[in-house]
Amino acid sequence: MDYKKYIRMIEDYPIPGIHFRDITTLVENGPVFHKAVKELSEFARVVGADVIVGPEARGFIIGTPIAYELEVGFVPIRKPGKLPGAVVKSEYEKEYGTDVLEVHVGSIQPGSKVLIADDLLATGGTLKAMIELLKGLKAEIVGAAFLIDLVDLHAPDLLGDIPVKKLMDYEGD
Repeated sequence: MDYKKYIRMIEDYPIPGIHFRDITTLVENGPVFHKAVKELSEFARVVGADVIVGPEARGFIIGTPIAYELEVGFVPIRKPGKLPGAVVKSEYEKEYGTDVLEVHVGSIQPGSKVLIADDLLATGGTLKAMIELLKGLKAEIVGAAFLIDLVDLHAPDLLGDIPVKKLMDYEGD
């Protein structure tokens, strides 16, 4: 399926010069969203995922239905102060500073076969922080699944040997 025809581009958002790829127009279309989730879920099944993680907030949109399809758990990776229990943290660099991601202590067991799910693979800061967080928890990262890869930003290089499934590539824009 040509998923790109369901992605809206918004110029100069959130700052001038950015071509924002808006996934809301894809997820608003039930049959198209269902097909995308099925495709990413099949990848998760093939790599043997027994838990799905996704970063706040669009990773929740992508990861939760994959977990539902596989009948496995979904673990949210959140920004600071959003989880009520004890957390493990990972700080990471962004284009304009640093940020932190957190996960509940005990939500991912050592040896868990984890699939990372998110809407977009861009600069990779969030991805790198999640990988560090998951490795620190002694999880096995079996794959990463994305709707979109902005290939010019080379974030897949951060994944090394981790299998990747992406439904769309965008280059040079």
